[in-house]
Amino acid sequence: MARGKRDYYEVLGVARGASADEIKKAYRKLAVQYHPDKNPGSVEAEEQFKEISEAYEVLSDAEKRQRYDRFGHRAFGPGAGGFGFGGIDLEEALRTFMGAFGGGGSIFENFFGGGGRGREEAGGPARGNDLRFDLEIDFEEAVLGSERELTLPILQECDACKGTGAAPGSKRETCRRCNGMGVTIASNGFFQIRQTCSACGGAGEIVSQPCRECRGEGRVKGRSTISLKIPPGVETGSRLRLAGKGEGGLRGGPAGDLYVVLHVKPHELFQRRDEDIFVEWPIPYHVAALGGEVEVPTLHGYVPLKIPAGTQSGTLFRLKGKGVEGGHLLRGGDQHVRVVIEPPVRLSGRQKDLLRELAGSFEEGNHPQAARLRKLAETFYERRKVLEQDG
Repeated sequence: MARGKRDYYEVLGVARGASADEIKKAYRKLAVQYHPDKNPGSVEAEEQFKEISEAYEVLSDAEKRQRYDRFGHRAFGPGAGGFGFGGIDLEEALRTFMGAFGGGGSIFENFFGGGGRGREEAGGPARGNDLRFDLEIDFEEAVLGSERELTLPILQECDACKGTGAAPGSKRETCRRCNGMGVTIASNGFFQIRQTCSACGGAGEIVSQPCRECRGEGRVKGRSTISLKIPPGVETGSRLRLAGKGEGGLRGGPAGDLYVVLHVKPHELFQRRDEDIFVEWPIPYHVAALGGEVEVPTLHGYVPLKIPAGTQSGTLFRLKGKGVEGGHLLRGGDQHVRVVIEPPVRLSGRQKDLLRELAGSFEEGNHPQAARLRKLAETFYERRKVLEQDG
């Protein structure tokens, strides 16, 4: 090992068998700690930064790391094939720092997250923004499906210039101030500060003859009519994506997407819980007592429902497969019918006499629910009487 140089693994604080990810993680932590921007004027921090950058330059490269593991620092000394690091300077160390943080821009772009864009990113086509539209639909549309036409105000690609922003017969020109890079660079010693080009706004190109229709933007405000197919089984919060129906792109770029978020109106008869439907349905007094059959509504029409004799008000019946189709379940949901006994509201004198005669003929055992509740009430009153006497 060359005299005066620390072991590269020791510099980064990792074991000799460390993985590439562990080496990179260790370097990033140390590079941030000793970065010149965080230690202005510190010669010691600058030397440390150079040392850890030199170590990372070797250990992050599989071939160089293999040579180092075999020969140590001698692998990169004089006569070792041009891999010398004795003259590494701060500028090269900073370039190593950029590479480890996934970019080739300036210090301020990578370390602080700012800066301008390169020519390919800034001057090329740009995708339009995605848009959201909230749509209220009827209950029937949600469970059965439907089709709608939506007319929306939207920024669209200009037909006159096809999105270029340049007048017909002309074209976009490379910005002379930034030479198409979209950024201007100011150097100060070791440091470079990049700023978005004020002439082209970071696009790298300028329009000398703007399109009259869009005034050089490449997009115009318009109204777009879109056909929307609502599948059966959707519910409040369901989101439908219409690819390419969002905001128009810049400089000929593709349009964004349109996301339609659905809100379902409540229904007076049908209530929904996931794929199941709940309905409350009245039945006549005599059908509840004698049994029979009634027709109840479902999403797909009326169906017969058998009522056993002696059915109590509030009894819940299940109609299998009569719920919502096309929802989360592979099969359709069920419908649940809660029956409520509805007494007649208009009776003739003869009907009243018959009901009185019928009521007199019933024994208490014909009303077991009433008898059970009466017994509970009597037990309560007896215990209350005892408590009052003890008090």
